[in-house]
Amino acid sequence: MHIPDGFLTTEVAVACALPGAAAVGVALRRADADLEERRVPLLGVTAAFVFAAQMLNFPVAGGTSGHFMGAALAAILLGPWLACLVLAVVLGVQALLFADGGITALGANALNMGVIGALLVGGLMHGARRLFGEGRTTLLAVSGAGAWLAVMAGAAATAAQLALSGTVPLGTVMPAMLGVHTLIGVGEAVVTVAAVSAVLTTRPDLIAAAPGLRPIALRRAFAVLALAVAVGLATAASPFASSHPDGLERVAQDEGFIEDGRLAAIQQDAPIPDYAFPEVSDERIATGLAGFTGTLLVFGAGYGVARLARRRAVA
Repeated sequence: MHIPDGFLTTEVAVACALPGAAAVGVALRRADADLEERRVPLLGVTAAFVFAAQMLNFPVAGGTSGHFMGAALAAILLGPWLACLVLAVVLGVQALLFADGGITALGANALNMGVIGALLVGGLMHGARRLFGEGRTTLLAVSGAGAWLAVMAGAAATAAQLALSGTVPLGTVMPAMLGVHTLIGVGEAVVTVAAVSAVLTTRPDLIAAAPGLRPIALRRAFAVLALAVAVGLATAASPFASSHPDGLERVAQDEGFIEDGRLAAIQQDAPIPDYAFPEVSDERIATGLAGFTGTLLVFGAGYGVARLARRRAVA
């Protein structure tokens, strides 16, 4: 659902950017007040994992691929507001360094995946946990349902923005987007439940707002290990990801507006365009290097934002 430049009108892009920027601003203020010292590395690790997992496109029906969004997982680990901040960091790095998602559409992408996916759906997930309890089964069920809903809600918002821009009629794009993302959402749910289950087994104390869970199998090097897993995924697995177009790209091809997409001037000379290290002839090595570099950069950006917010809070 990374909308490129050219798919949205200026008016729609600005209208989406305003609430997106406002939500990120509030998230930064919440981080100032609420971010605990132990969660500073976790924000960077979560951002790195989300970035790495988003590189692993998996095939779905009809020659289409999907990839992990990560909004629900981030909301489970960090809470809705910090999850919104994580998605903003990931999307910003993707747009500026990898030319993935438009610069003018960055606000729309942050709104669809960060505000709607992480903040709104994440808030619903935390409400469901308070209503149904904090047990393991409940948490995993809420994680799966929330992950699927985040994808569907983001897809619906993207379709509405395209229709408001006059790019494609709503009656055409809405069923197309929801149809393809129904299956992508299932993949999102499977990955999210697996990741939450792994955290529950190793460091359940890192689950946000879960006072009923006691820490077991604590590991001092958890952050390093988690970052190593993310780097390994992005480096070793991303070269073998599906090459089929993702959900939005497939709909754009089928409905005839794919040619409207373009890169902003600042993205023409992106350091690592299209997740392939320049001047590396072997495609798989180029992709692996891009994944390795991008994962570390996203971790650094996420950790830096969290550390800055923590210092402001202490001051």
